[in-house]
Amino acid sequence: MKQKTKIFFTLTLILSAVLHLSACTPTIAKRGNLVENTQLDKLTTGQSTRSDVLRTLGSPTTKSTFDSNIWYYIGQETEKRGILDPKVTKERIIMVALDEEGTVENIEDIDRARMSIPYIRDKTPTHGTETTIVQQFLGNLGKFNPPSAE
Repeated sequence: MKQKTKIFFTLTLILSAVLHLSACTPTIAKRGNLVENTQLDKLTTGQSTRSDVLRTLGSPTTKSTFDSNIWYYIGQETEKRGILDPKVTKERIIMVALDEEGTVENIEDIDRARMSIPYIRDKTPTHGTETTIVQQFLGNLGKFNPPSAE
């Protein structure tokens, strides 16, 4: 009987350890189009066309507001551990500029300093409907319909 208890306790301990360790595994999320260098190597300025870019990189994430011949490919990889906020582990923004004929003029890797904007978990109070418990109890007095006389 003691042997079975010891085995059960050991298995429970091992299972608990495995579950606790697996809870610390990060969740990795990829968003957008994270362009690799091997994809960019297939494109050459002055020779590649609009269709070559679409075939190699896919549809752009967004186009420039004032010039539809400037395409942006935006990709991001985040890692989240437990209840902590996600952290950006990889981010890349590629700009592809096309001329009027649709030939690639410029391919640029945009590297900007990332602003860290903290999350604020406060709630905005909404005023105008604050009632006390007494008002809630007494508010229904006289609001009941009398039974019909029929």
